[in-house]
Parts: sequence; C-alpha cells; structure tokens
Amino acid sequence: MTERPDTRYPGPTLATRMQCLLNASPADHMLALSVASASLPVIGKSLRPLGALTAAAIWGSRHAPEFLAATARSLLRPTDGELKRRERENTHTVSEAALREVVSAKDLEIEWPRPERIPPFWKTREYRRSVHRTSVRYGPRPSQLLDVWRRDELPEQPAPVLLFVPGGAWVHGSRFMQGYPLMAHLAEKGWVCLSIDYRVAPHDRWPAHITDVKTAIAWARANVDKFGGDRNFVTIAGVSAGGHLAALAGLTANDPELQDELPEGSDTSVDAVVGIYGRYDWEDRSTVERVRFVDFLERVVVRRKIDKHPDLFRKASPIARVHADAPPFLVVHGTGDSVIPVAQAQSFVERLKTVSRSVVSYVELPGAGHGFDMIDGARTGSASTAIGLFLNHIHRNRSLIGARQVI
Repeated sequence: MTERPDTRYPGPTLATRMQCLLNASPADHMLALSVASASLPVIGKSLRPLGALTAAAIWGSRHAPEFLAATARSLLRPTDGELKRRERENTHTVSEAALREVVSAKDLEIEWPRPERIPPFWKTREYRRSVHRTSVRYGPRPSQLLDVWRRDELPEQPAPVLLFVPGGAWVHGSRFMQGYPLMAHLAEKGWVCLSIDYRVAPHDRWPAHITDVKTAIAWARANVDKFGGDRNFVTIAGVSAGGHLAALAGLTANDPELQDELPEGSDTSVDAVVGIYGRYDWEDRSTVERVRFVDFLERVVVRRKIDKHPDLFRKASPIARVHADAPPFLVVHGTGDSVIPVAQAQSFVERLKTVSRSVVSYVELPGAGHGFDMIDGARTGSASTAIGLFLNHIHRNRSLIGARQVI
C-alpha cells in the first residue's frame, strides 16, 4: 500500500508567532489567555467555560449587525404581525408541497399538528420522557457522551436510527435542550435517536468537531443494536453548526482524513442526512456577512488563515464535497434567518440536485428564523412531522431494496 505523505500542520514558527502577535485583536488576546489558563493544573478545567464565553461573544458581535437590522425592519413594517401569523399557520402546507415530489400522496394524507403558542423549550420536561438512557459513552474521551431516545416498547425488528448533532457556532456542542421536539416525535414513531455532545473551539479546534461526529456514527454502526436500533440503517440530522457537521459527515463517508482517531475499518457512512438551518460553505466571502463568518472561523474555530490554508477550509465545506453518490438529503431553512441567510441553503440544495443521484428535498419555511425549533411552537410540530415523513420514506425504500436483494 502506498504511504500517504504527511500533510499535517508543522506548527508555528517564531516568525509566524510574531506576525500573529502584531495582527492580534483584543478578542484574540482574550481567547489566547482563556485557552492558556484552561491548561493550568488543578484549576484549568474550571476555567474552560471562559474560553467558550469569549468565543460566543466574538460570534455574537459578528452577527449583531444582521440581527439588529432584521429586527428593525420587522418593527418598522406595520403589516408584519399579520404576515407572520399567516406564514406560521401555513407551515404544514409549505412542508407538504415541498415533500410531494418525494413522499407518496398516501403518506401525506395525515392530520398535521396544529400551531402552538407555547415555545418548544417550555415543553422540555414533556419531551424528555422519551429519553431511554442518558450519558452513554460513544468514545474514549470523557466528553464523548450521548443520550438514547426511544419508546419503552419497540417492534421485534430493529428500529431505524437517527443521530442528532446540536448546534452552537462550533463553540458550544451540548445535547441539552436541542432537537427535543424532533427526537420525541421520531421516538413516538418507533425510531431510536442518539443525541451527542462533541468537542468545540476554542479549546479543541477544527477538525475535532467532525472527528467526534464520525466517532459517534461508527459507535452507532457497531453498538446501537444494544438499544433496539438497526445498525444497518443510521441517519443523521443537525441544526445550525450541527447542520454543517451532519452534512459534512454525510458527504465524507469513511474519509480517513476526518477519522484518524478511529480504528481502521470503522464505518462512518449514513443512510440519509437532514440539515436544519445549517451553514454549508466555509469558503465564500462574497458578502459582508460571509466575510465576518470566515474571520470568525480563522480566529476562533480553525485558528488558521484561509489564504494560507485554503484546502483546509474547502475540505470543511459541505458544498465543496458534494458528489454523485451522496446519500439522500433533506434541507430545512427559514427565509427569516438573520444568522445564516437562506441563500446558503438554496445554493447548497442547487448543488446537490445538480450532482447527486440520490433524493434531494428542500423545505423553505417563509419567515422562519434561526432556532425556530426551540422558540416557535407554531412551526416546530409541522417541521418535525415533515422530517419524519421524509426519513420514513427513505427507510421504507431501503427496506424494500434489501428485501428484493434477499429474494
């Protein structure tokens, strides 16, 4: 076997350290201080949250202009309230129309959930009744933990599996509070769901995030049968940064560069991907918003310059990794998203439909903002139902293909 050249980053030199020091901003100095303090003996672990708070503040400062502008536009338009009400009430109609090309008409003949006034995060306790086991280790690191969501009683045949990746701007990767409505809905329908924690910046820079996601997929492929899941049918979904990680994982099955911590032969393929208000391009700097985002990646997440390491950013961009054998994709995004503009999703879906031979479906929710599944009860039930319909369709088709092969 031909030995691959060692392409690892050789580390900073004295010259590069001096250059970074001269170009550093106050935020950079705060990050460096927090990362350094976290490595101190005894008290270092207690200081790690300071780095996360600093990184989150940097993220917020870069997105504040777009968020404030969107809020101002909303307040200044007198008809906005009525328009938003109609958009929320039509979520199931929009979702159904988007799925018609993929899901059968019979499957769409259901009673869609009614809009709720209560934000989903107020129902956390109710949703968590579907948690079967908490803090299961999926890897050797202390932070590699997951929760198992499922019904107490499952059918005799193994249940389809969804691995859920939470968001948090690559600086927060906690499974707490995120994805609850979707996982509770799927668990009720007989699925096994796995919600993971993963390493985050600034203390663990890229690609630690995707390495953990790959480790979780490999764990599911090898172990989820212990919880009633089907090791041969594992899907993945994620929101925001988790949407990026889910998409990248789906498009880079068994890529050795992204799973160097896994045993040889580990299976990190997935059978379908759901990206929910995710960001799919780490290279594009064509707008002010995208320039700010790449700057955030350079300073906090990757901690390298895109001009000096373009290949690193390209390989982290799902839109650049699309290929003909991509798994089925469902992308969900809102037109009112001021954190990750809907154009990101539109470009990604267009690329998928042009290149991939698999099913690609896109649900664009009018007026929905970032994090709608945590704060917008009017949309969340319908969105979870639409995702469930898509995944059940993929699972049924895969099962039929498997049955034909056996026959």
